Amino acid sequence: MAEWNSEAEAREQIKALVAEYYHDFVEKKKPFAEGDRINYAARVFDEKEMQSLTDATLDFWLTTGRFSDRFEKEFAQWIGVKYAHLVNSGSSANLIAFMVLTAPELGERRVKRGDEVITVACGFPTTIAPILQYGAVPVFVDVTVPQYNIDVTQLEAALSEKTKAVMIAHTLGDPFDIAAVRAFCQKHDLWLVEDNCDALGSKYTIDGETKFTGTWGDIGTSSFYPPHHMTMGEGGCVYTDDPLLHRLILSYRDWGRDCVCPSGRDDLCGHRFDGQFGELPQGYDHKYVYSHLGYNLKVTDMQAAVGCEQLKKFPSFIERRRHNWERLRHALLPVADKLILPEPAENSEPSWFGFLISVKPESGIARNDVTRYVEEHNIQTRLLFSGNMIKHPCFDELRGTDAYRVAGSLEVTEFIMNQTFWVGVYPGMTDEMIDYMAKIIIEAVSR
Repeated sequence: MAEWNSEAEAREQIKALVAEYYHDFVEKKKPFAEGDRINYAARVFDEKEMQSLTDATLDFWLTTGRFSDRFEKEFAQWIGVKYAHLVNSGSSANLIAFMVLTAPELGERRVKRGDEVITVACGFPTTIAPILQYGAVPVFVDVTVPQYNIDVTQLEAALSEKTKAVMIAHTLGDPFDIAAVRAFCQKHDLWLVEDNCDALGSKYTIDGETKFTGTWGDIGTSSFYPPHHMTMGEGGCVYTDDPLLHRLILSYRDWGRDCVCPSGRDDLCGHRFDGQFGELPQGYDHKYVYSHLGYNLKVTDMQAAVGCEQLKKFPSFIERRRHNWERLRHALLPVADKLILPEPAENSEPSWFGFLISVKPESGIARNDVTRYVEEHNIQTRLLFSGNMIKHPCFDELRGTDAYRVAGSLEVTEFIMNQTFWVGVYPGMTDEMIDYMAKIIIEAVSR
């Protein structure tokens, strides 16, 4: 049996054994051979993540703790914001980002039931679910191809006296036209929420200033689900430069409480028992005063421990994604007469989440025939999420009501629903995998 002189020594030896386990049993993989399964995404990690996770496990501090604090600080510094707060998923990040806009502290800019939020129907459901569930009205605007982002020429037509915010995502790493959307929001005093869950690490330039997506608007959100740009298993983040929004994010994430003391800490302000709140008795324990109807959406420290190591690798992840995307696009150029290939937005440096492909209707080829062939050759494909969200069963009871509004037509959204799919470019992919994907896609459209 091992003998240790201290807890620190024990931890180091346990972590060393974890590293040995990784190298002996996890790291070893056979080289790729044609026909091997190619997923659209997968975790990319090494012994460092496993050791950090072990370190957090040995603490047995099962909620938010030292690793969470460290990640929030380092992530905020990396992405370039003042405040970053971990949550348990990207969907929860979107929920919090919207809910803070409903807070009474925002005065006339507060989103109330019946107010409108401009968004798109071609995307992921949890970008719009908080809007609908609160009782606000999503206003759906069409998108463009080959960027697959909001058609900014339709923004003014979507505006009404009830419009309070724009909440949209950067599609698969390709930034939407931030310059136009931001100018529109500033002109009409609207909130801008950037769903950055599929675009972490993308950059955008306005008037010579380059910043990461997610930091141009009032609030940005990220997801750390396993397929995403970096992972904690589950997890997400909400970030902002606004001190009031920062305070509101914390409240809505932490049960809606008024107190800002972190878990395990009491009475940081020195006024725990002498305040007057609402109609509560004078001096009611401030730790149990609730200024909002919030949630418990915190992340665990074990997840954050993985994220701390992933963040160190993240710049290399971005570069590999760009390399894979560019290699695949170049390889598919010979069939550009049959396929619409994706293009980066102007003034952007995307951190690609996937490679979007639309089958040209004039080719006479059905999208589903292409994806079936590709899948039969062991390459995983995905559609662009909902395609058209309002066509889904969850809208059956909403269709024909005033719960949502469509501005103009959704002609391009319909096109994407019927003609578009995507494959992965995650950093674990080798050149051989990319070339094989291109070969099979070319075969699929050339039969």
